[in-house]
Parts: sequence; C-alpha cells; structure tokens
Amino acid sequence: MKVGVVVFPGSNCDRDMYHVLTDVFNLDAQYYWHEKSLPKNIDAVILPGGFSYGDRLRAGVIAAHSPIIKDVQKMAKKGVPVLGVCNGFQILVESGLLPGVLLKNESLNFMCEWTNLVVENNKTPFTNQFKLHQKIPIPIANGEGRYYVDDDTLKKLKKKNQIVFRYDEVVNGSSNRIAGVCNEDGNVVGMMPHPERAVESEINPIDNKPSSLIFESLLSKMGVSN
Repeated sequence: MKVGVVVFPGSNCDRDMYHVLTDVFNLDAQYYWHEKSLPKNIDAVILPGGFSYGDRLRAGVIAAHSPIIKDVQKMAKKGVPVLGVCNGFQILVESGLLPGVLLKNESLNFMCEWTNLVVENNKTPFTNQFKLHQKIPIPIANGEGRYYVDDDTLKKLKKKNQIVFRYDEVVNGSSNRIAGVCNEDGNVVGMMPHPERAVESEINPIDNKPSSLIFESLLSKMGVSN
C-alpha cells in the first residue's frame, strides 16, 4: 500500500506522520514536495500539519494553490482516501475539497492541549474501525482551528453525515463542536487534532489505541493486514 505525504514549505508534522505510517503501521510511505506530481498508483494521500507558508494571508490558503493540489483534487474525485490533519485540514478547506472555513480560536490564542473527540461517522476510510460515538483522547495544536459553517451548511453536513468528529466539550468555539468533517462521498476527511501524536503509548498518557484506529481503518479499507 502506497501512501503519499505531501510536504509544503513550513510543514512540521510531515516526519511525525511518515514515522507513524512506516515504523508503526509498516506502510510504504513517501514524501511528495508540493511542486511535484503524485503518482497515479498511489493508494492514499495525507496532508500533514504545520504552518505552510508561515500561515501568511490565511492558514492553508497559499498551499491550496500549490501544483500538487490539482493531483489531490483529481484523486479525491476518483475515490482515493485523502486525510488532512490540522494545517492539512485547512488546506483541504481552502482548496474546496471540504466545506467550511477555519478561523482563529475563540480565545485568539494558540492552543496546545489534550482533548477528547467523539466519532460521529464511522463509515469513512479513516473511521471504519470505530464504534459510533467512541471517544478518542488526542492532542490539538493550532491557532486557527475554529471550524465554522453557516446554519444552512451545518444542516447539510448533518443530513449527509459529513460530520466525522466532534469535540467532547467546547474547545475553541467551533460550530457544533465540530473537529473534523468529510466530503459527500466520504473519502476526503479533515481533522484538526493530531492522530500521529497519539498512536504510540510512549507519547499518549491516556490511551493510544483509539487514535491508532484512524490508521487501522485505512488499512482495513485497502484490505491490508497490519
């Protein structure tokens, strides 16, 4: 199984993600610079966290116009699983692959803390191993992580089961406590918390298994045994 980790100027979680994919889940992961193309035989794409282009103008907006995003958009339309984490989520939103917008946290501060997610959709390539409403202890680290949609869009997200994760409690003022969403087809998922920082017991003080299921779900989707 080949997984591409897209790297932008300012990415700072690409190596963490690569480590988890290769050393923890034994996947064939490769880095792809944002100016390059993605191979046609790739099985999944991950946009990692960081501060692409220093969050200039708006988080993710410059990276959303990088050449590689056209390939990501084409693969998304073909049903290839795509995961955006933190800045990757912001890039997916800015590139039109996911609805909504990421605004500054309600506190106007950078937030770095542990929280709990609640699984609201266990039908995506990244959540099929979860039980519905299962909780995930996981860290967040963002300054522009407040997910916002208007009321009409929120109704559509609920109707089409596009809300993937919610915060267990109010964290940053996100609409409906949303922490992650998917596209209508369900193969493109964006989330603000960092699963790559939570899958190993050495760095997760609570329970690393729930976050591991995000990657195990991808393995299951592709028919790969870990």
